[in-house]
Amino acid sequence: MKKNSENIPMLSKTRYQAGLQCPLRLWHTCYNREMATEVSRVQKAIFHMGHRVGELATALYPGGIRIEEDHLHNQEAIMSTLAAMGDPNVKAIYEAGFLYDEVRIRVDILQRLKNDKWNLIEVKSSTRVKEEYYGDVGIQYYVLKGVGLHIDRVYLMHLNNQYVYNGKKLDLEGLFLSSDLTEKAIAYQEEIPALLAGLKKMLADSDPPGITPSKHCNRPYGCEFWKYCTKGMPDHWVIQLSGIGQNRLDELEEMGIYDIGEIPDGFALNAIQERIRNCVVNNEAYISRELKEELEDMEFPVHFLDFETFGLAIPRYAGTRPYQAVPFQWSDHILHKDGKIEHREYLCEEDKDPREEFTLTLLDVLGCKGSIVTYTDYEKKIIEALAEDQPERHKPLLATLDRLVDLYRIIRNNYYHPRFHGSFSLKSVLPAIIPELSYDSLTVQEGQEAGIEYMRMIDPSTPVNEKEKIKKDLLEYCGHDTLAMVRIREALLELF
Repeated sequence: MKKNSENIPMLSKTRYQAGLQCPLRLWHTCYNREMATEVSRVQKAIFHMGHRVGELATALYPGGIRIEEDHLHNQEAIMSTLAAMGDPNVKAIYEAGFLYDEVRIRVDILQRLKNDKWNLIEVKSSTRVKEEYYGDVGIQYYVLKGVGLHIDRVYLMHLNNQYVYNGKKLDLEGLFLSSDLTEKAIAYQEEIPALLAGLKKMLADSDPPGITPSKHCNRPYGCEFWKYCTKGMPDHWVIQLSGIGQNRLDELEEMGIYDIGEIPDGFALNAIQERIRNCVVNNEAYISRELKEELEDMEFPVHFLDFETFGLAIPRYAGTRPYQAVPFQWSDHILHKDGKIEHREYLCEEDKDPREEFTLTLLDVLGCKGSIVTYTDYEKKIIEALAEDQPERHKPLLATLDRLVDLYRIIRNNYYHPRFHGSFSLKSVLPAIIPELSYDSLTVQEGQEAGIEYMRMIDPSTPVNEKEKIKKDLLEYCGHDTLAMVRIREALLELF
């Protein structure tokens, strides 16, 4: 039974892109919106950052007017846009609204040229042109041409990650780069009619499209219906096989296999994937002969180190670039030879560039001897960046690199437990090995969230009592990471 065509939801640029990624995502967006996972604090912060970048970009096109009506008032936005277009004194229109072929769009910047020509400018907070942007500007070009506009050029503005802020005034010409995507947008026009027809036909059907969740669900964007669509998947779903490609997943789906434990002997898997399969099939952990030796091959005192950083699209401090990872916090659990554990920590509490103070306190606590255990090589990269930014401390910072031990690498190469569910992240490994030390009780759950909370803590408008709570939460989270490494090492050594 078909839906009445008049009741089929209208498409927007966002819905169109959702449909390209996965028709089922578009279906749920239109008909099962209540099944979507609530937008996280991290995602909200990303959206806010994108809006701020978009607002800054308009300053490069002065003499413009912003269409204020929101997406719920599309017809009013279109009328305001037409009025602005009719005024020759308006040099640019921000958030211009249009509708064509049942697709509504809002254009970031529409720049007026001579002879009734316009430039389409899409603004992104990324630092490069991504393939998915071609469809983005392509559908906008389609609608604008459809309503009769003469589009001269199509540009994509994005951030320049080589721009270094001088600490005084943002140089917008240096902050933004502009890429001409006119040819890409024009070439894309041939595909659009068939794509739109397919999406509209799908929305007119009485049943949702039958699509199995897979890697496409998070490429190029994470789908808000992931939890809803995957709730019926096995506990040891084949997608958990570390590094497995889509071709292999398609082969397993054709065989009707969704559970790792059902993968037959002889199915092509790499060494890590084969290990995961065997652990699931036998319901036991994998322990290599080298694990004990690698865990013990450390010099006392052993430092278990973790950093927290923030990376802002718009640089905040002099000498920083867009999205540069600026460290503001470290935690160090120090294991001495006699078994005593000491905890040291640092958190910058002021709205200032924290790098110098971070470095001085870090070098003081690390001293000149003892292994430094981290989880992945993230801390290594931050130390290298600090050494580059602070030539006067280049030598002592780089000297710490020879002492680094990557606990992530040790575990990935030498240990696996079925409760890892294919992930070797600290958030997966810790509760699998030591359930009572999970992250569930923490207010701050992961690194990006820590950076967002830190920005709230140093915001002058945040109440003092709230600042104190955030400080407590941040210290607890970072300290939990380093204590987790201590306890994981202990637990693994107890296996021998």
